[in-house]
Amino acid sequence: MSEGLVNGLYIIPILAILILVHEIGHFVSAKLIGAKVEEFGIGIPPRIKGWYYKDVLWSLNWIPFGGFVKVLGEDGKSGDPQSINSKSPLQRAFFLVAGSAMNFLLAFLLMILVVGFQGISHANIYITNVVPDSPAAVAGWEPGDRIVEVAGAPVDSSTEVGDRAHEFAGNPMSVVIERNNATIETTVVPRANPPANQGPTGVGISPVAISTSIVESVAADSAAAAAGLQVGDRIEAIGATPVRDAYALQMALTHAEGSTVPVEVARGGERTTMHLAVPKVGAEEDLLAAMGLGLRIDPEFTRVPLGSVIPVGVSQAWEQTGQMLSGIRDLVTGRAPLDQIAGPLGMGQITSEIVSASPLPLWVTLSQLAILLSLNLAVLNLLPLPALDGGRLLFVIVEVLRGGKKLAPEREGVVHFTGLVLLIGFMLVVFFFDALRIHEGRSFLP
Repeated sequence: MSEGLVNGLYIIPILAILILVHEIGHFVSAKLIGAKVEEFGIGIPPRIKGWYYKDVLWSLNWIPFGGFVKVLGEDGKSGDPQSINSKSPLQRAFFLVAGSAMNFLLAFLLMILVVGFQGISHANIYITNVVPDSPAAVAGWEPGDRIVEVAGAPVDSSTEVGDRAHEFAGNPMSVVIERNNATIETTVVPRANPPANQGPTGVGISPVAISTSIVESVAADSAAAAAGLQVGDRIEAIGATPVRDAYALQMALTHAEGSTVPVEVARGGERTTMHLAVPKVGAEEDLLAAMGLGLRIDPEFTRVPLGSVIPVGVSQAWEQTGQMLSGIRDLVTGRAPLDQIAGPLGMGQITSEIVSASPLPLWVTLSQLAILLSLNLAVLNLLPLPALDGGRLLFVIVEVLRGGKKLAPEREGVVHFTGLVLLIGFMLVVFFFDALRIHEGRSFLP
């Protein structure tokens, strides 16, 4: 079994846990409001085995993606005192939001654990491409530039850059970039209605974690060996470019192709400069391999004082929530391409690619992925769409606005059933495009 496939399988327990936590929220809230839970399913039917405990059917099902809670009266027809249908609008709303609340809680707790045990990392924001004749091109931006400040404030996430660009749409925005170790003050005017997939300024940007580059192997009779590089060396600079992250290292080496470049390394507490002959390679060749050089990229983490772990963790999770909401907004408004949507198959591909590329410990990488997916599950379930918790919550709100008069259960049932059919159809389309992407060997990540 290939390593990529094994890495992709991590998504199964992650999704199972996230959906199970979601359903535990519904289960506990139903008990708290006195609604009868008829079944708690682990996995999705068909059923493997079921047993009764405390008047609840506990079932184990074949499809290992989470679970479900079946509550008396969900069809809106039962008048039993223990029916969810007989509960007040506030109680039903509490039941409906409880699942998403548990996903929010799980994400925040995981983030607190990551911050407490690993610390926090920071990123440099690089421009990866510039669309011709775009505002960025007019401002003089170039691929490889590092964005230092936007509108007078330092940035370390691509979302911050995008949010500021949307805020300044149609107006001049100051941006400080770094190029060849020199800072340049520029002014750009983001577009209010940019062409599809170009964004307000017309650039592609990529956050790259601040890290150190450690020599892990040096091939005999290679360019790296001839330069005098040794295992354990920490690369500090290539030419005039300080190596603060993997992108800076790759760009510096790429610019030096076909020439000899000075390389400054830290070794045994001292700094040493040597000269590395960088070969010219083809588009499909690995430049590091061609030099006989193996590197380990170690992200840098800032330790958080014990008393600050919880507030910093909450702040980090809240920031991710904002980034995710911005992403959903961009999908809905057409600012982001729809190919960023993924189903379970696409999530498996994303998981495989992230685990393979991430220099972080495996538990941190999987925790960060679980945080992101848990926040997604929480927010998406609250969207006012039929068949989702948010769609059912919308009917509760309409009931309150009508002075407590419920809509006919049959009409609500038709709406949710139609929504479920459309949702299943949409997921099938997403599955098709996920499968096509994998078949064609295209990466989900930029």
